[in-house]
Amino acid sequence: MRKYDQIAGFNRQRIEAISDGVFAIALTLLILDIKVPVSETIHGEKDLLKAFVGLAPKLLSYFLSFMTLGIYWSAHSSQFHYISKSDRHLNWINLFFLLFVSVIPFTTAFLSEFITFKFAIFIYWLNLTLLGGMLALNWRYAKKNQFLSLNESELVRVSSAIKRRIIEAQSLYSIGAVLCFFNTYLSIAVFIAIQLHYALAISFCRNK
Repeated sequence: MRKYDQIAGFNRQRIEAISDGVFAIALTLLILDIKVPVSETIHGEKDLLKAFVGLAPKLLSYFLSFMTLGIYWSAHSSQFHYISKSDRHLNWINLFFLLFVSVIPFTTAFLSEFITFKFAIFIYWLNLTLLGGMLALNWRYAKKNQFLSLNESELVRVSSAIKRRIIEAQSLYSIGAVLCFFNTYLSIAVFIAIQLHYALAISFCRNK
């Protein structure tokens, strides 16, 4: 009788389906941390404006994390465009990736609540690092086990682009995190700049 590991996890479409579902829920949960000001405390336009300005840290964190999830969803989707097979181990690699996706609403809320604390920046950066690490592991495992629908020349080109993207992004996130020792808002501003760089496909090198 064949071992269970040899017969389980071959339905690649199930990975994509649950991934889209988890991303959709995580994206929705982000906004739930932002509460409308209590009407009883609002007695005029100035009160309302002051209450809205008080939401700035949460709105900033929400924007950052919405971009973050969008970028990682796009990266995950790009990988599975080329992954044509799967097995039980690839399933679990992706489930752990989704574990860190589902944590984003918490690390976002933690960051928005303690936005002036370096430890909050560290926790958020750690979340980003684990996401990047699992994406790298996902691609490495699929490549090693020949799950990719690419010929040799395409494999070199696509694999190189994916690896460079992950290494570059994680390096930039690390630089952004270190900046919290100067100012936590500076770290967040750099994180947002990095996300805009990837979301809008902005590049400082035209031929890159």
